[in-house]
Amino acid sequence: MVINLLNLFFPKVCLACQNHLTDNELHICTACRHQLPLTNFHVDMSNAVHKMMYGRIKLEQATALLHFSKKGIVQQLMHNLKYRGHEVIGEFLGEWLGEVLKNHEAYKAIDAVVPVPLHKTKQKQRGYNQVDKFGRALAKALEADYNSETLIKASATKTQVFKDRLKRSSNIDENFTISDYETLKHKHILLVDDIITTGATIEACANALFEIEGLKLSIATMAITD
Repeated sequence: MVINLLNLFFPKVCLACQNHLTDNELHICTACRHQLPLTNFHVDMSNAVHKMMYGRIKLEQATALLHFSKKGIVQQLMHNLKYRGHEVIGEFLGEWLGEVLKNHEAYKAIDAVVPVPLHKTKQKQRGYNQVDKFGRALAKALEADYNSETLIKASATKTQVFKDRLKRSSNIDENFTISDYETLKHKHILLVDDIITTGATIEACANALFEIEGLKLSIATMAITD
């Protein structure tokens, strides 16, 4: 009864469309869930993420949960996640993707999940890394370690998502370093991020991670830009 009264005076709204949620809905309304543009990349080894990174870095597996398009439902979710403090979106998407991947043999071999880090200045400003809860949910589903300490972002860059592809590609100049070369030696790592656009950030992270002896790399993101 107390919960129902709280919903009456402080209604919970869908983080995608802003309509009121029913008592049986959590975070995203049923209508928006059905509209989420799933990629099903996990069953396609020649998917768009693999093709984007082909010849740039060596990958074991690569996937993205959703398609991202301007003014679409996924853009609204990403905006709420990154700029309005709704970290629960990352957790929700991580749990969803985790349920899918844990049933595939290739992903059962993952030893640790590593999030693309924010520069310490940006993380202090935002208060959180928007990829953190996504990565933690994936690690839990895959029964893997979660490692947010080894990969460090050494340079700060401006947000790239809403720029056109050519400008994003020319403006990204990211530098990542490794703080510990022992913990991830000979491990299969799942590198996770929110959105993959040109692949430049993933490539920069991978180049740093491959300095670790015997490391194998897979990647998973919440979304991929169309």
